Amino acid sequence: MKLQNVERTAQEQGQLHQKLWEMTQTWKPDGVLPSATDLSRARASLPESLTEEGAGFDNTTQHILNDLVPAFNRSSLSPNYYGFVTGGITPAAQFADNLVSAYDQNVQVHLTEHSISTDVEHNALGLLADLLRLDRRQWHNGTFTTGGTAGNIHGLACGREFALRAAAKKKGIAVESVGEYGLFELIQATGLSGVQVLTTMPHSSLTKAAGILGIGRANVKSVCRDDHYLHFDLEKLEAELARSDKASIVAVSCGEVNTGHFATSTLSEMESLRKLCDKYGAWIHVDGAFGIFGRVLEGPEFATISKGCEGMELADSIAGDGHKLLNVPYDCGFFFCRHAGEAENVFQNANAAYLTGGQSDGPAIPSPLNIGMENSRRFRALPAYASLVAYGRSGYREMLQRQIRLARMLTGWLFDHPKYNVLPELGSKEALLDQTYISVLFSAKDEELNANLPKRINATSKMFLSGSAWQGRPACRIAISNWRVEEKRDFAVVTAVLDSVSGGRS
Repeated sequence: MKLQNVERTAQEQGQLHQKLWEMTQTWKPDGVLPSATDLSRARASLPESLTEEGAGFDNTTQHILNDLVPAFNRSSLSPNYYGFVTGGITPAAQFADNLVSAYDQNVQVHLTEHSISTDVEHNALGLLADLLRLDRRQWHNGTFTTGGTAGNIHGLACGREFALRAAAKKKGIAVESVGEYGLFELIQATGLSGVQVLTTMPHSSLTKAAGILGIGRANVKSVCRDDHYLHFDLEKLEAELARSDKASIVAVSCGEVNTGHFATSTLSEMESLRKLCDKYGAWIHVDGAFGIFGRVLEGPEFATISKGCEGMELADSIAGDGHKLLNVPYDCGFFFCRHAGEAENVFQNANAAYLTGGQSDGPAIPSPLNIGMENSRRFRALPAYASLVAYGRSGYREMLQRQIRLARMLTGWLFDHPKYNVLPELGSKEALLDQTYISVLFSAKDEELNANLPKRINATSKMFLSGSAWQGRPACRIAISNWRVEEKRDFAVVTAVLDSVSGGRS
């Protein structure tokens, strides 16, 4: 079937977009996960080989809607999907995402007479900085990435540049860019043995970034206190920073993946980290993931969370996920850098004259291909822009408040339940509630039940959560991040499932 009758096809596509919009706004799914029957039917419907003529537009859309869509999970559509900190998609973001596909902008070069897309991305970064209470005068530098992993790669790459220069300077050696001459060449020239990342309970994406960048996964080192799994031991940290054979990056977990807790708890702790890093020429990178959004909160109810986010503006770079608490579609992450020119040292697209953009009146907007990994880039900034414009700071604050309150309601209920443990075990119920952000980590006291707990909970299809581990024992994590959350309704759903799975309180 040849591609023809473009006007008719465009009209059909418009009708299909409308149908999909209505489906996602009104559809009440029967379960959070697809049924075994739906999965089996969908797999059986997949073609064994490519046909010569093709099935045509109508048949293909019906195949996708009738066969494949029922076999997707409801991670965005259901407020009871609690796996992987997968946020939903706000209506404004979903509208914008349809336009992203329809107009298919390749946001790589800032061409002022070619498209407004780079201006929109730059503006969206500014709005996001405003939401996170980052001073634009310092922080309006960065890019939208595919996610937090790419953001962490950007942060460690810029940190590698900065820290190697600083280490070489101490030895009286002038070092050019790692991006220009290569990591091996510059380490050899400076006599260093390598670069290290000093952190506490790092997310796997940070370790992955170290492997990709030639730093090495083995050089990601924990320097936590003996009496706390996440907080920095400043004496251990300084001993590592003082090493003459290493250039150092300090990575701060702003929202640890299992517990949602923070690596710092006061502004003074971040100030201490900044002082040490300035003394030894180290770079501070914040893995903001979902924790950085705690900076939108206000008031005594959330004071512990707010304090955990204090001082993040003292860092050199911040990475985060838009497809978590910003509630915009996959794939979307972000990277901010306090030093305007550092990213270009790593990511500049050299020797490609046809990719240079002209600059006229207006803000100085760098071409994204010179400050990030990708040359070909989807216009992922538009859904973020739409959602930020539509809901503002108060909209996101109210959304996050509902998510935290539900998490705390569940934490309190689990703490009182005779068959469950809430993790980490901090002693009092009040201490647990005070530190609960959007994640609830727990286990069953009974070993046999605990071994299969995630599977049994998810088999109900009334909710979905992630299996994890804590101190060598299986655990479950409820990660609350969807904009559709309603505290009382969702509390009733979750507690009914957990009570049923455990066999009740008796």
